[in-house]
This record gives sequence, structure tokens and C-alpha cells, in this order.
Amino acid sequence: MKTPLARGPVSSLLLDQLQQPPSEGDGSSVLLDRIRLSLATTADVVRDEDLQLALFCLYELNYSGLDDVDGHWEWNPGLLGARQLIESAFEDSLRSRVPLPAERPLDSDGVAALLFDLTGKDSGPSMSRFVAKRATREQLDEFLIHKSIYQLKEADPHTWAIPRLNGRAKAAMVEIQADEYGGGRPQRMHSALFARTMRGLGLDDSYGNYVDLVPALTLATNNMMSMFGINRRLRGAIAGHLAAYEMTSSQPNRLYGNGFRRHGFDDQVTWYFDEHVEADAVHEQIAGRDLAGGLVESEPELLEDVLFGASAVLTVDGWLSEHILGCWEQGQSSLRPSVPEAA
Repeated sequence: MKTPLARGPVSSLLLDQLQQPPSEGDGSSVLLDRIRLSLATTADVVRDEDLQLALFCLYELNYSGLDDVDGHWEWNPGLLGARQLIESAFEDSLRSRVPLPAERPLDSDGVAALLFDLTGKDSGPSMSRFVAKRATREQLDEFLIHKSIYQLKEADPHTWAIPRLNGRAKAAMVEIQADEYGGGRPQRMHSALFARTMRGLGLDDSYGNYVDLVPALTLATNNMMSMFGINRRLRGAIAGHLAAYEMTSSQPNRLYGNGFRRHGFDDQVTWYFDEHVEADAVHEQIAGRDLAGGLVESEPELLEDVLFGASAVLTVDGWLSEHILGCWEQGQSSLRPSVPEAA
């Protein structure tokens, strides 16, 4: 992924450090001190542009990497310490603000029923209904730009969980992820279908191309997935996250497809959304009962994290939708300034 522009002192120090060979000194102590200062003074780590970008870049070292950054930085102890500082504050903030349901079922059917109830509640403004009925052509571009940060690597954050699961939960995760990756056919990978949609609207489908344009909340939704997936202790949270993600996908994607068709786009553009209408109607059952429910039956102590992961995706995605729709209602862009202006 191309290296993004810094958004403040933390990301500036980090990106400067990443341009150096890992063997030539290590400015991690300065970086760690700056992170501590920023964490002590930020109004909200979830919406902090500088800290969320830094965390996003640190996680990206575990995915496709950053252009012109030596791969040896991936496991650098100083950078791991920097990541842990930010993600600890990020996790603490989410845990203090994400509401959890009161019920505590320990059987797979009970867990699935609770998750379906949780995801079935009206959680605020509907992005999918707005796109279906009101979004302008320019707003469709913005919608895709926000989604591209995850959708162009769709499934990867959840795949981290596979070696951390066992038995029924592991099999369920593999079944879902196999579909996400196109069942072995590259052209049917969901990330490839999304890239096709972007090209259909004249957008650049290069992975990470629009990172500089998206706000901290968009990065936070992605960082949350990476945090849940990369940390083994949070395997319950990533299972709950995926279950809620699948349970809130089928009907919204139907509406998204309708919104693009309203602007005259054909099946080649809407294929991504149409594919999810059918696939996720199946995935939600597997994710609820076999993945999340099966995990709780085998490891009951993970129930709290399963519910946290599911509730967190609903909460944080809700915050992002409020931001985007709030900007659109006021006739403003939901994106940050263009790259030259940001620079």
C-alpha cells in the first residue's frame, strides 16, 4: 500500500522512522513518549486522526506492508510497543462506551438468538436506505471510498482467527471465509468484485489508494477489526464481530444495489452487492450458531468478548454512518480535504 500522509506528531514520527533501515538506530523511545503524550491529551482516541492513522499503519505492516518500508519493521519490538500503547487505549475506550446486552446464554442456539436480536434492533440513521433512495452520484463515490479501506482486503482481518479457533467454530470460520475468497476463483473474491464496482464508477481500485481522504472514524472501524483479529486473546471479539457483520449485511446490500441501479449502473457494478444478498443470508446462520455459538459452547469464558465484538461493530459503524449522513444532510463532503490540500 502506498504510504499515507502524516496527520500529526505521532504518525509523522512513525512514518519518518519507517523510512529508515531497521538496522540503523531506533527512534522508538521518542515515538513512545509522543504516543503517551497524545493519549494523555486527546479528546477521543477513537476519533483522533493522528493516533488512528498511526495504528492503521502499524497494523498494515502485518498485511500487505507499506511502499518502500523494509519488511523487517513488522516485528520490531519498539513498534510493537507503540502499537500496544495505542490499541490498549483504543480497546479501553470501546469497552467503556459499547453497551452490552444483559442476557448471558451459553448454548449455541441461545447465543445466535441473542445476536439476531441485537443486530435486528434499529440502531439509528440507515446508510443503506439513504443510498437506495437519496444519495447523489457524487455521494456514491464517497460511499465506495469509505468502504474501500476494508472491502479491498475483505475477509483478511477475520482470517487471523482461523488458527486461534478449534472444532465447530474453526470449521464455520473456514466455510465463511472460503466464500469470501471466491471459493478458489480469484475473479469471484469479494475484494475483486468490489474493485470491479469501483472501476465501474471511474474510481481507482488500488488497495489503500484513498486512505488519505477518509476520516479517523473510517480508520477506526478497520483498526477495530485488525485489533480483534491479530490478538489471540480477542478471538471471541472477532468471532462476534463477524457474526454481527454477516447478520447486518444481506438486506443493506440489497438496498445498496438498488441505489446504484437508480443511477443507471448495470449488473457489472452491482454484482458485489447482489452477491452479498444471497451469500450473507447463509453466512449469518453459520456465523451465529456455529462460529459464535460453537465458540461459546467450547469456551464459555469468551461469551463476554463475543458480545463485545458484536456490539462494537454496531456501535462504531453507527458512529461512522452518523458522520457521513450528517455531512451529506448539510450538503458537505464526508471525506477529508484532497491530498494536495492535506499535504
